[in-house]
Amino acid sequence: MSMPSLVVLFSVLFAAEAPQVSDAVVDEHGFRVHRVTSEFQSGETLIRVLLPEKFESDERLKVLYLLPVEAKIEHRYGDGLLEAKKLDLANKHRLICVAPTFSHLPWYADHPTDKTIRQETYFLKVVVPTIERLYPAVAERNGRLLVGFSKSGYGAWSLLLRHSGHFAKAAAWDAPLMKTAPDQFGMGPIYGTPENFSLYRLDSLLRDRAEKLRPKTGEQPAVRLIHLGYGGFRDHHQRAEALLNELQIPHAYADGPKLEHTWHSGWLEDAVKRLLL
Repeated sequence: MSMPSLVVLFSVLFAAEAPQVSDAVVDEHGFRVHRVTSEFQSGETLIRVLLPEKFESDERLKVLYLLPVEAKIEHRYGDGLLEAKKLDLANKHRLICVAPTFSHLPWYADHPTDKTIRQETYFLKVVVPTIERLYPAVAERNGRLLVGFSKSGYGAWSLLLRHSGHFAKAAAWDAPLMKTAPDQFGMGPIYGTPENFSLYRLDSLLRDRAEKLRPKTGEQPAVRLIHLGYGGFRDHHQRAEALLNELQIPHAYADGPKLEHTWHSGWLEDAVKRLLL
């Protein structure tokens, strides 16, 4: 076999399989729902979308990614997209609101060996491109906003810190931001090893990325990290605040109020307003 033929053969054998994304079906809440099959997840996942009721044909909208805290379609801690609809965020702020699902407990990391637990890659290479291909999204950094709480607040910060050129801002509420080992909350099966977790550890990422997040001489500070409120993780937020101040990273912080650990306890609207400042 000739060398060009070998190159073609290997590229076919080792190429990533293109994800299969269905046309949207409108559900009982008025959300547009896409069914997705991807090599980066086990089985079928969903991407749910809430659009403004009206927008101009040439209008481009920022995208608010409401990152889930549970696997599949579990909603023990509420539903971020339902809360966004209740607050009328899409209409009030001219946003495309997006809530993906994940086949495993979402920590927004790639497992070192299990290719069906590549949550970070799935979000970056399937969810975001799908939204920007099918909807009138601002397809650049300033159009991508991340929000979450608990493990998804942790994930929002890790996504921004690891991909600061890809996302504009990330807001976290009541999240275990200062975890130093994958030893709680279902972390172990997702991160796989302590060595892999170290690539996503937020205190290390903040130290490594601090210079990128500080304003250059003469520039106005750009707040890209937001953390506010608490339910059970106040200590984590207080320690994160101390580290952010030590590293002189521009950020926004509110120590409270204490609210229930759910999407529906009242913290989301303030978080979105801060993301849009």
